[in-house]
Amino acid sequence: MTVTTASGGHMPRSMLFAPASSERKLDKAFASAADAVIVDLEDAVAITEKPQARAIIAARLAQPLPRPVYVRVNGLATPYCWEDLQAVASPHLDGIVLPKAEQASDILTADWLLQQLERQRGIAPGQIGVIPIIETAKGIAGVAAVAAASPRVRQIAFGVVDLAADMGLDLADEDGAIQAARFAIAVASRAAGLPGPLDTAFVDIGDLERLRLSASRARAMGYTGKSCIHPAQIEVVNTVFSPTPAERERAQRIIDAFADAEANGRAAVAVDGVMIDYPVVAWARRILTQPAA
Repeated sequence: MTVTTASGGHMPRSMLFAPASSERKLDKAFASAADAVIVDLEDAVAITEKPQARAIIAARLAQPLPRPVYVRVNGLATPYCWEDLQAVASPHLDGIVLPKAEQASDILTADWLLQQLERQRGIAPGQIGVIPIIETAKGIAGVAAVAAASPRVRQIAFGVVDLAADMGLDLADEDGAIQAARFAIAVASRAAGLPGPLDTAFVDIGDLERLRLSASRARAMGYTGKSCIHPAQIEVVNTVFSPTPAERERAQRIIDAFADAEANGRAAVAVDGVMIDYPVVAWARRILTQPAA
């Protein structure tokens, strides 16, 4: 399944966070090579700055932006979420990123609020997507219900920093509990028919080699992209989540060989000594729909 954003592109490989309170950082984010930008109204914005930050992003969303834009609003349990939604609901918004999603009712509440704003503002029903962040123990336990709660859910995101704080995990131990949580999110996404999830941001912005390793682990689990917190991370993330030339070449050979086999009444064929059937062909077709690095 090829999933596109409201702006018409593929699901992003790299999504760069930028605080809504900084015009300079927003300019840099929209000029970057990130596939999409997440404008942050939550953790990166002090409480006293939130009204001004809302005004800044609302002004930006009054016109089309150069790349897909999502806004991380404050959580539903805070006093700030409703004002965030009112400020950012726009035909030019691809979606909201909803922190600390833990149960289906969280998504249904956000869905209902967005319905009202879309109706009031003449926005197509369901146009504004929701990317829930799974970042608590309750969120991991409820991720299957969250993923299946609404057609408005475009993708699930993993948030490791808050999960580590919630459960007392070691952020450096990616092979233990963090990897188990990552896989649970991938399974729930697939079961709900969603595209691969968006992996958590890598907090050590100076260690690009460990970023590459972390992103590669996520891709191997079926993730299709990763959050970035610094422009220097974008190139690594885009490369990891793009098919290599060898993968693209093999995918094309698989499709060509299978088409020839079907034309001769066969539903399986060997390519490079490996038997190819319909599920492998589906993988090859997905590879060729993905953007190159």
